[in-house]
Amino acid sequence: MRKKRQGIIIWFQHRRNIRQIKKFGHLVYVSMKMRYALIYVNQEEIEDIEKRLLKFSFVSKIDRSYKPFVATTYDNPTPDQAKIYDYKMGI
Repeated sequence: MRKKRQGIIIWFQHRRNIRQIKKFGHLVYVSMKMRYALIYVNQEEIEDIEKRLLKFSFVSKIDRSYKPFVATTYDNPTPDQAKIYDYKMGI
């Protein structure tokens, strides 16, 4: 069974600390210029991992990803009749 995952954005001060961040989850992306890292962790463990990461002096701030909570099913609106006519004409 798949476990539910959630992304955490970790803002850090020095890029040499990326190795320590890797130990907490699956490291997906690191921005050297803006100094943040994106890791994915299990949703059950997210609060515990955030507490442990905030204890490090090089971590400035932590943001959670809201992607698991955003609805990704969209309603199909009725198409505009003028556009349908234009497509049939080849415009």
